[in-house]
Amino acid sequence: MPEGKTAKNRMHLDIHVDEDRKAAEVDRLVGLGAQLTETHSDRGPLTYVMRDPEGNEFCLH
Repeated sequence: MPEGKTAKNRMHLDIHVDEDRKAAEVDRLVGLGAQLTETHSDRGPLTYVMRDPEGNEFCLH
C-alpha cells in the first residue's frame, strides 16, 4: 500500500519466541521484508515491535 497507516490494525499478532531465539528470529524476519520499529521491555520480557511489508504491526515476545 502506498498510503501511510491511518488507523489501528484490525488484528495485532503477539508471537512468543524463546528468549535465546529472539534476535535470530528478528534477523530472519527482516530478511523476509519485515521492519523492526522499536524494542522495549517496559511490560516484562524484551519485546520487538515489527511491521510486515504492508505495514501491519506485530510483536515478538
